[in-house]
Amino acid sequence: MAADCGMFVDWSQMGDVSRDADPGKIEYKDLKELKQHARSGQWAKNHSQRSAVYRQLLKVLPCRTVTPDAAVYRDIVGSANSKRISSTPQLPEFVDGVAVPCYSLKPESVGSVHAVLSCIAGQFPDISYCPSLPAVTALLLHWSADEAQCFESVSRMLACNEPGRRLLDQTFLAYQSASMTFGDLVHKYCPAAHKLMVATATDVLEVYSDWQRWVLGDLPFSFAARVMDVYLVEGYKVLYRVALAILKFYRKQRSAATSSALTKQDSAAIRSDIQAFVQNIGKSVTPDKLLEKAFSIRLFSRKEITLLQLANEKSLQQKGITVKQKRQNVQLAVNADNFSSEIVSAKEIRDIWSWIPERFALCQPQLLFTTSTHGCSLNRFYSHCEGYEPTLMLIRTTDGEVCGAFLSTDWEERKRGGNKSSFFGTGECFVFRMKPEMERYEWVVIKHPELVNTAQSADDEQNCANNNDDAAQSLEEPTADASQLSPFLSTRHFNLNSTNTSMFMAGNADSIIIGGGEGNALYIDSELNHGRTERCLTFDNPPLCAESFQVALLEVWGFRDAMAS
Repeated sequence: MAADCGMFVDWSQMGDVSRDADPGKIEYKDLKELKQHARSGQWAKNHSQRSAVYRQLLKVLPCRTVTPDAAVYRDIVGSANSKRISSTPQLPEFVDGVAVPCYSLKPESVGSVHAVLSCIAGQFPDISYCPSLPAVTALLLHWSADEAQCFESVSRMLACNEPGRRLLDQTFLAYQSASMTFGDLVHKYCPAAHKLMVATATDVLEVYSDWQRWVLGDLPFSFAARVMDVYLVEGYKVLYRVALAILKFYRKQRSAATSSALTKQDSAAIRSDIQAFVQNIGKSVTPDKLLEKAFSIRLFSRKEITLLQLANEKSLQQKGITVKQKRQNVQLAVNADNFSSEIVSAKEIRDIWSWIPERFALCQPQLLFTTSTHGCSLNRFYSHCEGYEPTLMLIRTTDGEVCGAFLSTDWEERKRGGNKSSFFGTGECFVFRMKPEMERYEWVVIKHPELVNTAQSADDEQNCANNNDDAAQSLEEPTADASQLSPFLSTRHFNLNSTNTSMFMAGNADSIIIGGGEGNALYIDSELNHGRTERCLTFDNPPLCAESFQVALLEVWGFRDAMAS
């Protein structure tokens, strides 16, 4: 078996990896042990063991009834392997020009990857966009006895039909929404790295669109193999984790190397810089350190991420994005020629847009209300803002300070409380200040998920995974339904240990309030004239400007083409 699974490998590049060692343990009944072995690199030094474990993992993967196997490949292509007579097949169009990574393969083995991908294209005609497939195929070829076995392994990953689980994006819509979801995750879990991207890249989302390539393509083989171990065991979420860890390490390296003020660069330059960092990551980080960082990030559950992905897909479909096309540039969505605010500049609104959930950042800002035109009336504020979701509120004080809030929910929701003021909104709300320094303050639960009690109500049919699921949860996680709201998009499916942490927005005839619990992040009176700002538990923010202030100007912006969920 040891010889079977190494024929495509250039063993001179494999270091201390054993080719001939006994495979050892290859079957796992204890899922916790399997996960632990995958994360710790138990199979990293034993080529035949890793090959056998992969074969077992892919064998039990739930797939469509008709899934092409090794016999299909042999019928179509034969078993030429490295003795191929014909010229190397062209890569399918769906890989979007992405080259096959060498990954310590023999030079002639790259032709085998081309052959497998060519056959995949014929057997999976519905694949329209899958630039990660060359890297995945090249990795699996390492641990395959022949091309036919590699073809079967890739086919099973593509044909996986386990509810709530996917392994590979196969359409441009899925790939694009995954890039948007990654951007959302960077906002939440890598704020320092995101701040660096906003400060240095002209198009942040263009940079984030490379995230899958960092993991499957740019990482050196020893890193990519360790990622594949956990990827096959734990699924797609692992790719997000590793990409976030890469961005954290890049930010640390970039910050250490840059002492002067940061300047904007063309996005292509930043993309190339990150790619070079990832390709040479072994100079500063080990595979163990990368995975340790990846699994230290306290992501929400797979259900949460799946629902966020579905929301992003829906927004792209509303934009007509269903097939391969050029990525819409979110920053360019804010047309400086048409944008006119009396409070912030076009550059500042672009910076604010970089904080907004990706599905709304695709939209053009639309001025709904301004005190300079509509007057200082709370009733007129409501009449102009109702029916729009989400909205962005901007305030300039008479002292020249600027602050505001991103508000995820239609102000009409306030009417559900009758005459009594009650809070509503979701965990996507945030408050911010622009001057003297830009800073955003998000829902406190994002940074402190331990504040959430995940005990579900009796009528909740989902056995939702714990927010901090990665420490102890099993491999099986609940499937997500597009009709349900996730804890990140809504709090009403969570029983919080204090209502103070979910006081997002409220309004009545006397005032509007943003944030609650021991204070309000923003309070504006009925004449839209006087306001105050304090630390509140919902956002754990300091005062956003002078604690008691006079409003010089207030604007509310909507998101053109955004549709309320």
